[in-house]
Amino acid sequence: MAGDRGARRHPSSVTKKQVHVFYSGRVQGVGFRLTVEENAQRIGVVGWVRNLRDGRVELVAEADEATLKRFLEALRTGPMKNFIQRIDATWISGTDTFDDFVIRYL
Repeated sequence: MAGDRGARRHPSSVTKKQVHVFYSGRVQGVGFRLTVEENAQRIGVVGWVRNLRDGRVELVAEADEATLKRFLEALRTGPMKNFIQRIDATWISGTDTFDDFVIRYL
């Protein structure tokens, strides 16, 4: 086993993904960010969410891909579903830059 010691990598650095999402619709002033934050903390996602001046909500989240998919599905089908008209998501490799999930303010 000594021969593979240098080949091991931290599991989160191998599987972590990041998703950058813009939500459109009536997503401001309805508790959307708080719902996102509560779901992120419950499911184990790190990152941030904030309102944009154009009326959209921006979300950046990191976790393993399965956890992120579960998180996004909870948002899409949960109590805020009727306020969401459009979801634009971009996936990239995780950056390990977040320690928790927060609401950001402009």
